[in-house]
Amino acid sequence: MSNPSPEKADSGAAAPPPASGGIKAMLPLILTVVLMPALAYTMTMFVLLPKLQKSLGGDTVHARESEDGDKAHGGGGAHGTPDAHGASTSSGGGKSGGKTKVKVPLTKLIVNVSGSLGSRMLLVSLTLAGNNGDLKSRIEDENDQLRDVASSILASKTLADLEKPEARNLLRAELLSQFNTVLGAGTVQELYITEFAIQ
Repeated sequence: MSNPSPEKADSGAAAPPPASGGIKAMLPLILTVVLMPALAYTMTMFVLLPKLQKSLGGDTVHARESEDGDKAHGGGGAHGTPDAHGASTSSGGGKSGGKTKVKVPLTKLIVNVSGSLGSRMLLVSLTLAGNNGDLKSRIEDENDQLRDVASSILASKTLADLEKPEARNLLRAELLSQFNTVLGAGTVQELYITEFAIQ
């Protein structure tokens, strides 16, 4: 009589397949699905939005809204008075730090959009603002150089650059930086894009 070999006995009694993990296997997926929206909301509300408001100057938005409200109700908001060169200064209401805010327009900058082979044009008008009392005269003295700097920056932008949602904010920051390089650091404190058209 022959005894069955130990190898055959082992192969016949193979280990049963492991039981499925059930809820334990799905736990990482469930946590991800539940926690990610909450984490995204928290990051947006408490980190991203405050940083965005700070970088865009949230205070200036409220100041402009109150000025618009004064004008709509016939109040004494900041009304500009143009001079012979088309520059205007505010006569009140636009005070910041105890000084009157001076606003000077830089109008009708027309450039070819980069990469369009001259078939697309960009029209931009700007208003430069600051608390420096001689801002108007400094801008008039450097008008040609400021227009050249602005035209160079605008002409370097492609149609794809100009169609991005943040294009105006990026242009505003770049122009403000370059204008302050020409006029002196901190001279122009705010820059408003009053016209922006691509044709």
